[in-house]
Formats: sequence, structure tokens, C-alpha cells
Amino acid sequence: MDARFNYYGTSVAAKYMKYLQSAGKVVADSTLPAATMELVKIRASQINGCGVCLDMHTKDAAHAGETSVRLNMIAAWREATVFTEAERAALELTEQGTRIADAAGGVTDEAWANAAKHYDEEQLAALVSLIALINTWNRMNVITQQPAGEYQPGQWG
Repeated sequence: MDARFNYYGTSVAAKYMKYLQSAGKVVADSTLPAATMELVKIRASQINGCGVCLDMHTKDAAHAGETSVRLNMIAAWREATVFTEAERAALELTEQGTRIADAAGGVTDEAWANAAKHYDEEQLAALVSLIALINTWNRMNVITQQPAGEYQPGQWG
């Protein structure tokens, strides 16, 4: 499969990508746990059907030491016993923040309060920013049909 579009082929897309990468660095440099960040990126990408993001983030997570059991259970996190309460709160917030159109009220007060029990203000800011950012990447990649399967851990920083 060939991509419909080369992000770096136009000045507008190249500039936009640069800003997205800068936003990603801000989140990556936050105190939100790295494992939580990868779980969030993977879960949103599963929901959005973004193959290139799933390829990247599952490989990066495994390379960083994430277990295959946890990676394989992300889609069924509610039934899985391998995630912490904080990770479960982040995954719930991710699902609700990704599926905004599916719920009349968007993210519930309960999901927000549960996340706020486990993460401080800086971490919540990083978590919300990460959910928004991965959803942006997912949409761009799905729209332009970016191919998946060739990613090598650390390839894009």
C-alpha cells in the first residue's frame, strides 16, 4: 500500500508536522509515566484503526520493556488484571476522549475525577495533551493511508 500523501512534500504539511513533533516532545518530557504514555497511544490508535501508529507504539513499548501480556491486553483493559489503577484511569480517559462523538456529554465527570485521583495537574495536562495529539496523528495517518509494518523502534525519535 502506498500513502496518498507525503507529509514532507509541501511546506504547509512539513511545518504542521514540525509543530506536532514539538508538542510531542513537551508531553514526552513531562512527568507522566512513559508506560502510561505508550498505553494511551496504543489504545487511541486501536480505537481509530491507525495501523502505522499501532506499529510504531507497540514496537516502541516492547523495546522499552513492556510485556507482551500487557500489550496484548490493552484492548480488553477492563477485564485485565495487569494494569494499575492509574493506568486504568488513563485508559478510560483515553477512550472517552477519543470517542467524544459516541457520548452525549463527552468525557464524564467520573472518568475525569478518577484520573485526577492518580495524576497531578501537570500530569493531567500531559495526559489530555497526549490524548489530543495521538488522535491528531491517527486521523492524519488514516486519512492519508500511511502504510504500517516497517517501523523500527526509535526510528522517528
